[in-house]
Amino acid sequence: MIDGVPFEGGTGNDIPVVIGSGQFIPGFEDQLIGVGSGDTVIVSATFPAEYSAAHLAGKAATFNTVIKKIEAPGEAKIDDEFAKNFGFEDLGKLKDAIRSNIARDYESIARRKTKRALLDALDGQYEFELPPALVEQEFNGIWAQVMQDLQASGKTFADEETTEEEAREEYLGIAKRRVRLGLVLAEIGEGAKLEVTEEEISRGVMDRARQFPGQEKMVWDFYRQNPQALAEIRAPLFEEKVVDHILAGVKVTDKTVTRDELMKDDDAEEGTKKKSSKSKAKAKKD
Repeated sequence: MIDGVPFEGGTGNDIPVVIGSGQFIPGFEDQLIGVGSGDTVIVSATFPAEYSAAHLAGKAATFNTVIKKIEAPGEAKIDDEFAKNFGFEDLGKLKDAIRSNIARDYESIARRKTKRALLDALDGQYEFELPPALVEQEFNGIWAQVMQDLQASGKTFADEETTEEEAREEYLGIAKRRVRLGLVLAEIGEGAKLEVTEEEISRGVMDRARQFPGQEKMVWDFYRQNPQALAEIRAPLFEEKVVDHILAGVKVTDKTVTRDELMKDDDAEEGTKKKSSKSKAKAKKD
């Protein structure tokens, strides 16, 4: 309640509260320390001034809280019974599944690094006049995302230690790189007569639909009824085929590295992204 009057959104039942998680407004969780199951506690806390709901921002509130159950983490026993809780026959099967998942993750990272190195090489090898309309279209898409990110985070270019002019120049370079590589890959793919089949596109649409549980049919219908959206499924599939085609014609030498070495460049790149509102565009530039 606020000033003794219940407020909208202030009531909830069977809500788990993890002490120390910061899930609730400041001061709420601290006042639950030491309570017992079945206790009733009146918690007094103030909503932050920048709280998302304007009608609650900065307001002092009280919460009549009933403690229904108290739980604490315990040490799990890693055995066959533990594995069965995850749907596996025994602990051996669970370990096999974990190994397979880790192997796929490492293969994905190695593939990403190889592809990045290949695209960098292609980008440095080709220089030609780019269609201004394609560059403008690509830049506008990138810039719209940048502005959306800044607005969502409440930051400015100054907060990111840059200026709008410098950011525009950098993103224009990224747009040109994308267009250049797109045209190069398209030329190579056409020369090699590479095609994305309807079956492959359908699998791509199904993979995308699975990302939205309960809405699969709606997502499927959206892509099948929108050629432009369907092109967004086809483009990365075609790109991967071209990359595979190029790699098939070069000598690739496997190199054994430690996990830290494998992750090093990705971690460094991730750290760079966090310093700038340019993160999403940079993440997609390859």
